[in-house]
Amino acid sequence: MEKLFDLYVDIKEEIGVKGKTRGINMVSFIGKAEGTYFNGNVIGTGVDTQVSSPEGKWFLSARYMLEGTDIDGERCRIFIENNGSLEIGLTPRIVTDSKALSKFETAELKAELSPMEGGVIVSVWG
Repeated sequence: MEKLFDLYVDIKEEIGVKGKTRGINMVSFIGKAEGTYFNGNVIGTGVDTQVSSPEGKWFLSARYMLEGTDIDGERCRIFIENNGSLEIGLTPRIVTDSKALSKFETAELKAELSPMEGGVIVSVWG
């Protein structure tokens, strides 16, 4: 696998509720992607919905749309849904109008998180 891009996530707001059976956090964010295959910005805000189990495990589900340029220099958009957990890993799925990136709609992808001040870096591999 090779790295498609890094998304630098700047967290804007976190809201949550803790119920009897689980807790829910919704984290809104903006961000900027940089990489070989894509460079651009999150359109509006993205949201990461984090669900905690009674055992203290977290399931993450982030959704966001990016606009920028692909590896061929063409303007495009990418929608990403990234699901998983820190224990089992993160699996992004994409939808794009880029001809150059369309092969990644059906490819096996993975994502990794790294901390940064004010947010995280999401590295997307394909």
